[in-house]
Amino acid sequence: MRAFLVGLQFLTRIHVVRQDDLQPIDFSKSVRYFPLVGLLLGVCYAILAWCIDLWMPRLGLYVPENAAAFLLASSMILLTGGIHCDGLMDTLDGILSGRSRERMLEIMKDSRVGTYGIVGFVLFFFAEYVLLLDMGSGLLRILALFFAPYIARVMLVFAICAFPYARPEGMGKAFCEGGTKRVLLSAFLFLPLVFFLGIYVFSWLLLPNFHHVLVMWMLSWGTVSLLILLSVTAMTYFFCRHVSKLLGGLTGDVYGATVMLSELLTLALFLLLPRGTVLF
Repeated sequence: MRAFLVGLQFLTRIHVVRQDDLQPIDFSKSVRYFPLVGLLLGVCYAILAWCIDLWMPRLGLYVPENAAAFLLASSMILLTGGIHCDGLMDTLDGILSGRSRERMLEIMKDSRVGTYGIVGFVLFFFAEYVLLLDMGSGLLRILALFFAPYIARVMLVFAICAFPYARPEGMGKAFCEGGTKRVLLSAFLFLPLVFFLGIYVFSWLLLPNFHHVLVMWMLSWGTVSLLILLSVTAMTYFFCRHVSKLLGGLTGDVYGATVMLSELLTLALFLLLPRGTVLF
């Protein structure tokens, strides 16, 4: 329980029990619970989307689509305290600088944000907002918001476990030491199970006459889920491999950038789903 709460406190603004006496071993042990933290975030985002898209209209309260998309996109930053945004900006400042490896690492460690970081974050937030806006209200957006943070934290575990750490020391080093093959295997073993069960539960709750098309639904979503998981995993691998070649490994900032990019790609893939499927 302590390891889970450490991960929850570090990755989100949800502090069940405040813990100040943290040691590197605590961060190492928390890595295995990162997907669970992502699942909890997904539940929070999905509940917010359900309230805005389905519950409030039943009470005669309608949130404009632009405002709804902005609120949902902002919640994905506010609930995590913007920790991954900082990683994305620092990573962009470093790897796009065109400098030597040592200079890139210095730039990423600098507390100041450069042009690449600011422009990159603005484009990222705008892209996330547009994706959520184009999804429209309803089941699709609820599903995307539920799965995006979960899949992204599984990809975070993938980055931690599969690639070396670039610095001789640092907070990210503690996480890297907890990234064992067993942790990576368990994260990927539960990924398709959680993905399929989550879609089943939401469809059962929100779709009328769901069981009349159950067989078609299973075939359709079996293909869709495989496509999404393979695409996000491939993106994470190639991104981390490219950055690892530049820096000699990954850093805590790159971990944050991996989360942000994985979330964005997951939202994009949900938006690209054909509306002719039995789900929609």
